[in-house]
Amino acid sequence: WRSSGKRWPSSGESGDEQHCTRRGREARMSQATLVIIPTYNERDSLPLILPQVLAQGEAFHVLIVDDGSPDGTGQEAERWATQFPGRVHVLHRTSKAGLGPAYIAGFRWGMSNGYQRLCEMDADLSHPPDRLPAMVAALEAGADVVIGSRYVGGKANVVNWPISRLFISVFGSWYARKVTGLPVADATGGFNLFRAEVLDTVDLSRVESNGYSFQIELKFRAWRSGFTLVEIPIIFTERAEGESKMSKAILREAIWRVWRLRLLSLVGRI
Repeated sequence: WRSSGKRWPSSGESGDEQHCTRRGREARMSQATLVIIPTYNERDSLPLILPQVLAQGEAFHVLIVDDGSPDGTGQEAERWATQFPGRVHVLHRTSKAGLGPAYIAGFRWGMSNGYQRLCEMDADLSHPPDRLPAMVAALEAGADVVIGSRYVGGKANVVNWPISRLFISVFGSWYARKVTGLPVADATGGFNLFRAEVLDTVDLSRVESNGYSFQIELKFRAWRSGFTLVEIPIIFTERAEGESKMSKAILREAIWRVWRLRLLSLVGRI
């Protein structure tokens, strides 16, 4: 893979100038929130989602993790990185390897560049960008993980979903709670904000899930490590552009993966 969107010191800068430039860049990143957006064939979604994320303030940066999209998503992402240097970054991967590995690559890139707050977000505007400031506020108030929750308060805050899809999602979160004991209403949701300390502690190299069960596993490992998880309500809207990545294989993985998480927890290997 390769990345872009970063400014490296030029060969004409002195050692002191390079050091000051690097320290300044790291300070800005440590104060910013990195919103990680995995993409595969999301070229038409980027011009919709990126302006809304960037409009939340200068303290919000974006990392697009593209899995070698054949539709030109990576090139579109580069155009945005050029237009917003220092705020939009791109991480190119060579092939479609799944949601979990894409986020893990993004987390590692973000932490290696000094970001202390890292957020997961879909590219399709199903996650509302205007809730990002509220999620950061909840983190600053003491949470370690903030979940943009579709189901907090006993309500299902979703728009344009068929009943069948809503049932699968609600049942999936209930099933994950019952099997693992994870005390959150929206266990499967993908709009989540983490302190870097959480991601360091859970040891990303031990995360096994690939599809949407990745969201369950990451929350479960954070909770079992003693971190505080807080849910804030969002309204989830079905994607307007592109195609859903949900598949039967993803559902099958989620069904058995939660039992493996429970077993690993029982034998002290989480």
